[in-house]
Amino acid sequence: LDKHFGILPLLSGTLMIAGIAGVVGLPLGLASAIYLSEYASPKARSIIKPILEILAGIPTVVYGYFALEFITPFLLRPILESLGFEVGVFNALSAGIVVGIMIIPMVSTLSEDALRAVPGGLREAALALGSSRFDVAVRVLVPAAFSGILASFLLAIARVVGETMAVTIAAGQNPTMAINPLKSIETMSAFIVNISLSDVQYGTIEHQSLYAVALTLFVMTLTMTLISQWIMLRFREKYQ
Repeated sequence: LDKHFGILPLLSGTLMIAGIAGVVGLPLGLASAIYLSEYASPKARSIIKPILEILAGIPTVVYGYFALEFITPFLLRPILESLGFEVGVFNALSAGIVVGIMIIPMVSTLSEDALRAVPGGLREAALALGSSRFDVAVRVLVPAAFSGILASFLLAIARVVGETMAVTIAAGQNPTMAINPLKSIETMSAFIVNISLSDVQYGTIEHQSLYAVALTLFVMTLTMTLISQWIMLRFREKYQ
């Protein structure tokens, strides 16, 4: 019998994880960047920055077990099952949450650099016109640094798409087209790990599918990286 494989279930699982991680990580990363750039005192900055650096240095396998052993049993299940939802041991929601936490340092650092690159004269002019610090941050600095912020978002999402161990441990190994984030799914990177560690023989269609999935994953991450670089060059604000 001919064997037919499709990448769509793996692609949908990858995009689901990326969407959940983006909802969690991008707003928190941008908010922390605005706080560190415009509000934080030197003492607060000296405390928060090392914490973000620690988050960036934690191995991804630790994030995966954190989702499996803490987020799912102690956060998701008590809340969602009281509302009538069934939460699986392996689920996309917990995996997306921890990956979202994982990308906060990247978004925060790159966005803060973009905000700090905005000339101080724009801040002073907006404050002189009576704007509050919040208005200056949201209506002046963020639009001025938009290209750098958007590029940090795309780089973070590309990081999520290529994440392996955290989603392999937390999301499971069930390649389905499920739209329910409380069920087990499988991403492209997790599929690559599973096939690589299995007993699949060399030259079989299962083995060849490994390269097809890896090529698709490479093209996705490369495309997002190139788009982020293009955005930075195309929409970068130049000040005298």
